[in-house]
Amino acid sequence: MLLNCHSYFSLRYGTIPEEELLSLGRENGYGCMALTDINNTSGCLNFIRLASKYDMKPVVGIDFRNGIAQQYVGLAKNNAGFQALNTFLSQHLNAKTDFPANAPWLENTVFIYPFERVRQERKELFLPNEYIGVSVKDLSRLQFSPLFKHKDKLVIQQPVSFRHKKDFNAHRLLRAIDRNTMLSKLYADETAEEAAQMMPKKVLTYHFNQKDFDRIIYNTEKLIDECSIHFRFGDDREHQNLQVFGESKQDDYQRIFQLGCDGLRHRYGSNVNDVILDRFNMELELIEKQNFIPFFLVNHSITSYARQKGYYYVGRGSGANSIIAYLLNITNVDPIELDLYFERFMNLYRKNPPDFDIDFSWRDREDVTQYIFDTFGKKGQAALLATYSTFQHSAAVRELGKVFGLPAYEIEALSNGKYDPKKLDQYAGLVIRYANYFQKNNQPNHLSIHAGGILISERPIHHFSATDLPPKGFPTTQFDMVIAEDVGLNKYDILGQRGLAKIKETLEVIRYNRPDAPEFDIDDVKKFKKDPNINNLIRQAQCIGCFYVESPAMRMLLKKLEVDNYLGLVAASSIIRPGVAKSGMMREYILRHRNPERRGEAHPRLLELMEDTYGIMVYQEDVIKVAHYFAGLDLGEADVIRRGMSGKFRGRDEFERVKKKYFTNCREKGYDETMTQEIWNQIASFAGYAFAKGHSASYAVESYQTLFLKAYFPLEFMVAVLNNGGGFYGQELYIHEARMLGGNVLPPCVNHSLAQTVIEGKDIYIGMQFLNEMEEKTIDRIIQARQTDGPFTSLNDFLDRVVISIEQLTILIRIDALRFTGIDKKTLLWKAHFRLSTTPVKVTQRQLFESEIKDYELPVFHSSPIDDAYDQIELLGYPLCSPFDLVKYPLPPSVMSKDLHKYVNQEIVQYGYLVAVKNTRTARGETMHFGTFLDQEGQFIDTVHFPSVKVKSNFSVKGVYKIRGIVSEEFGFLSVDVTEITRMDSATREK
Repeated sequence: MLLNCHSYFSLRYGTIPEEELLSLGRENGYGCMALTDINNTSGCLNFIRLASKYDMKPVVGIDFRNGIAQQYVGLAKNNAGFQALNTFLSQHLNAKTDFPANAPWLENTVFIYPFERVRQERKELFLPNEYIGVSVKDLSRLQFSPLFKHKDKLVIQQPVSFRHKKDFNAHRLLRAIDRNTMLSKLYADETAEEAAQMMPKKVLTYHFNQKDFDRIIYNTEKLIDECSIHFRFGDDREHQNLQVFGESKQDDYQRIFQLGCDGLRHRYGSNVNDVILDRFNMELELIEKQNFIPFFLVNHSITSYARQKGYYYVGRGSGANSIIAYLLNITNVDPIELDLYFERFMNLYRKNPPDFDIDFSWRDREDVTQYIFDTFGKKGQAALLATYSTFQHSAAVRELGKVFGLPAYEIEALSNGKYDPKKLDQYAGLVIRYANYFQKNNQPNHLSIHAGGILISERPIHHFSATDLPPKGFPTTQFDMVIAEDVGLNKYDILGQRGLAKIKETLEVIRYNRPDAPEFDIDDVKKFKKDPNINNLIRQAQCIGCFYVESPAMRMLLKKLEVDNYLGLVAASSIIRPGVAKSGMMREYILRHRNPERRGEAHPRLLELMEDTYGIMVYQEDVIKVAHYFAGLDLGEADVIRRGMSGKFRGRDEFERVKKKYFTNCREKGYDETMTQEIWNQIASFAGYAFAKGHSASYAVESYQTLFLKAYFPLEFMVAVLNNGGGFYGQELYIHEARMLGGNVLPPCVNHSLAQTVIEGKDIYIGMQFLNEMEEKTIDRIIQARQTDGPFTSLNDFLDRVVISIEQLTILIRIDALRFTGIDKKTLLWKAHFRLSTTPVKVTQRQLFESEIKDYELPVFHSSPIDDAYDQIELLGYPLCSPFDLVKYPLPPSVMSKDLHKYVNQEIVQYGYLVAVKNTRTARGETMHFGTFLDQEGQFIDTVHFPSVKVKSNFSVKGVYKIRGIVSEEFGFLSVDVTEITRMDSATREK
């Protein structure tokens, strides 16, 4: 009966979540509803999935609009009609063209034109699938309209967009946000009518049961009866992914079998044994039974293309638990060596294929994505996955602040929570009120793109969703990964990271800077695992720049765990995740690791299940093991718990059912209720954050590769780190690390530098691209001139050969990029201004004879290292000298980090240069900080700032600080519990 309902996926228009729409329909007596969001299908599949829960017949379609103006509503008679509507919508969204005034003829669809538009445009001819939509407000005009004669074409079109008045108010705010205008300037015709609220079915039919209008009810019910759409979800869902990779399923089996056999020879050589063969055969049988062979072959195709192109990649996720993936070179982790739990990767109860997250260099990822679409998307079967970007509180406050016309400073204060609720005026109060409303409603703001998810389906993607075409240029679904999984579509994760780019570039830097270096295989990780020099770096936590192991938290954990081997690093990679620490299990793991007798405190069954982690859940597999073996759930139910703990499925009926069964089974097994609840709390606290063991192992492989490069080619490695965006820290720390490793770090030089940072021996020249406001075209001209005619010999020679503005030249002179001239910067600036003010910038031409430039005698200018440092701070963001050189007054003697062990539990004073700050909250919700500083010798100072200290100090600004505190030692890791912190005055420029 309701043929034009909007959910909150009518972006910046609707306000009702799709499930609440169904619930509201049932409460008001409806047995059928049509979800027709505006130019969007994000909610359709979930609407269909949930409809049976409310005993509702679902109909889906699209409200086609040009801007706010409704053209027509399209309804799908069946799945084929839904695909046709999705294709039509996608064509116009992708081309960014308006919808035509008349709907196209699409089989298995129905189009409903709004009465008022038909009346105004005097439309008289209608196709068999076209109708006129009449709302309650149209009835008074209908009986006097020429359109009344089209009695068989009239249907009820009563729009539903809101639950209540507050929704309508929120709608007006959303429309103002969308129009980027103040609420007071929003025209009435840019919003819906307040009456677009759901009225009870009895009331709606009462209006249309008047004489001469009852035919409209009949037409509407008849139209609804013609519509039927069906998708299968959950445990009953179809396998919607690519069904056949090659010519046939038999061909696919032969292909994967042969690839596996080749991989056995390559990976294991003569060491193939029964354990390996049994695992190989078991996996292959299950993969075939689950029809996942194409999934493996597609991933193999992707990684084969990468190897052919020379792209580095890392295969991770639960798929790294698979020996087939290892043999097909999708992953580089041996599941036999690590005894990886097969059932996390796949089991008969698990409906989804294993997760393969394949990381590529951020420079290579787009080409790999293009390969996937060129190879598998020619028939519209490939698309990127969307995500929903919702209104978070801070962003909502900023948008609403503009809508209400608040000044910028007030919006900033409201956004940062720096206000007294009792002192807010009317408009500020409304901003906070509706920002909270949007956040509580989980209101979508716009569609975004999943970090790496790509779908490759058997049917065209438009069978499931319309697609957008974002700037990346690849079609993108309008639903997210949760809905995709619900309907049987499984994503391929193609991700970009900078760690792999660092590895690749380091090898290139080694080739040009150390051409005589011995050959090595960067993939020979087995050799790296046994290398004492690499393991020593891990033990000392000297891992700055190395993948996943450089953060202050990881540096602390490595020291506390005394990690000095690959398996220890694998465990640390998962223990560092938020959930393990939150549950208190990180500390317990460290205690049991360092004190073997404490391991006896674990429950005997848990210790048996997780012997290598001392009876503590560290990996995702551990959740499945505990749920399956400890609580007696089957493997499918155990996987529901694992997935549910991510938050995406929590609250769903299937999750709540399995949760209840967990407690029932534990009670029947006679477990202590307190222990049962405690174990559940552990699962709940970390399952959504923990890694699969194979995933952690894959990360550890990449960590070892970068650690090898740092151990043997430290300067070349740091150059690559700088050129690929650094890592956890800002660029300044990597400059510091390069200097600590023996590098001579120099500012850019027009005779040596490129756009990126380069190295000559031990001299590291910072790249010109890192200079603020330096233009790419200027850099290109400098490099081209140098490559064509050799190094520059003077300022005049430089200006004769390079077209450059005075602004760009000033940047180069101030950073001392023309120091080869031997002339001080201030003199060069005078000469540059004189030369460029008398000679306009023009295209350079090679001259047969050098023209004489008049040289004026200038006074002697004075400059200082302080001036140079401030120029560097302004142009690079940091000084190239020691930051302690910029302190206004000499620092008194203090304790260095290397001597902290002598002062445990004593108060000391240190002077440290701020590197990083981490904010966190205590159990009471109070804010505290962890700080990372460098002392005068370049070693780290780790500080803890409890709430009482945090209130009295602010140390978020860069600079040197005086740190007073008590030295604390835990598991061999030293830190300072700060009692007082003061920023030291900085020296000023000389005038």
